[in-house]
This record gives sequence, structure tokens and C-alpha cells, in this order.
Amino acid sequence: MSSTATADEIRGLSGYVVRQAEPGDIADARSVMLDTVYRDFGHGYLPQWHADIIDVESFYLAPEDNALFVAERGGRVVATAGVRGQTPTSPPHPPEVADRFEEGRTASLYRVYVRPEHRRRGLAGALVDACLDFAASRERYTGVYLHTDARTPGAVEFWSRRGAVLFDERVAVNEHRGDAGEPFETVHFRLRLPR
Repeated sequence: MSSTATADEIRGLSGYVVRQAEPGDIADARSVMLDTVYRDFGHGYLPQWHADIIDVESFYLAPEDNALFVAERGGRVVATAGVRGQTPTSPPHPPEVADRFEEGRTASLYRVYVRPEHRRRGLAGALVDACLDFAASRERYTGVYLHTDARTPGAVEFWSRRGAVLFDERVAVNEHRGDAGEPFETVHFRLRLPR
């Protein structure tokens, strides 16, 4: 996929443009992300996990091997997906996950978020495809990692179509969890890189 493509070209949808984000998109992209962590996840902004939402430029736009993709409609960003060169480590991730990826050569997907009124239109899939194409175009990356919260409706099914479950914290004991409170419902995936 080119760096800019209409959703018509990608999935037969009209009215959306999927492209790599630019500095002028930061405020709208941040709004999509913050709205999602507050509304959908119910916990809101947590500095230890969401620093990239506040500093989009440093995490996604400045590094050569990182990128943020957006879906836009009517000049407004309505969905996001980011790729960063970040190998999962243990802790906080289970060793069964961290041991499966080559240090420094892993792309991780983040912030695949779509505003509720734009869901079920193929935007998440188009954005993920853009991220995977980007990762495949970089010589550095040999694997792609993603984790999702299983409480998000349809998330496990969506990611299962794009890769393999490496570790499901709903059914496995995570000894690194400590006193985190409620049990984690995180599912960890290895995604397929397009060739």
C-alpha cells in the first residue's frame, strides 16, 4: 500500500483516507487515543503505559523505523494505529512471550483505535495492513508483536486472523503479575509479516 490510499482502494469503502500521519495530525490522533483509553478501557490515561499518547512525535513520527497511521474522513482523524521498534521484555510481559522475539528486531503494534461511530467499516484492518506493510519494508524487523485486552469485544478474534496467540493470560498464570489487583486478560500475539 502506498503511504496514502483511500479506503476505496483498500477495501471498497468510500469517504476515508488511510495514510501515514504527519505533524498536523497529532492533536486529532491524540484525541482518538485518549477518548479510547477513557471511554472503552475505563481506566483513563496512565503515564506508565500511555506516554506515547502524549508524546506522539517522539514515539511515532521522529524515529525512522516507527510510524503512526491514521484513517481520516472529512479532514478529521477517526482512527489510529502505530508501529514501534520495541521488543517485548519480561517483566512486564511473560517470559513465554519475550523469549519468542529477537531483541532489537521486533516491531510492536500500538494504539489500533477506531472511534465508535466509524467501527465495522474495515478501518482497523486497513490500518493494521499499513503497519504490517511498513514493518515489512524495514530491514530491521523480523517479527511483529501485539497484545490486546480480551475484554474488548471482538479483539481476540480480529488479531487471531492476523497471527498466532503466544500467551493467553486468561488461562495461564503470570508469575510476573505481582499484586496488580484484578487478573490480567491480556492475550499476546505474533503477527505475520507480509512478504
